[in-house]
Amino acid sequence: MPTLAVNKRATGDYEILEKIEAGLKLLGHEVKTVRAGSMSLRGAYVSVAGSGIWLVGAHIPRYKPAGPTPGYDPERSRKLLLHKREIQRLSGQVLQKGLTLVPLSVYTRGSHIKLEFGLARGKKQFEKREQIRKRDLDRDVRRSLKEDVR
Repeated sequence: MPTLAVNKRATGDYEILEKIEAGLKLLGHEVKTVRAGSMSLRGAYVSVAGSGIWLVGAHIPRYKPAGPTPGYDPERSRKLLLHKREIQRLSGQVLQKGLTLVPLSVYTRGSHIKLEFGLARGKKQFEKREQIRKRDLDRDVRRSLKEDVR
């Protein structure tokens, strides 16, 4: 299950409550580009629109060996493949509880390309600072324990 793209900012800016896996509906040359590892999730988000869930703002550049692809938009919205029941459940949670859907990573499972996204709650600024402080303290403790062993 090799990871092809990761959204590093997601875990810092959001508290992930639940992780969901979905298929991505891509064009043929987009699949080759994603498999080459050229996809970027920076600034991307998942939105519920109409009867589907869409990945918006993910950047997949054109596949260079395919030659010119007129009219291709690298930032177009891409549909996520989920069961109808899952779509209804997620859209209800997003609307009622004020949660958001954040893309976390893109990877392959067999011959399919999957997107892992999370049902998340945005962190406040003081929560981010607290997390950084805790991480620094843990690092200092580990470092001091390592020095004591020597």
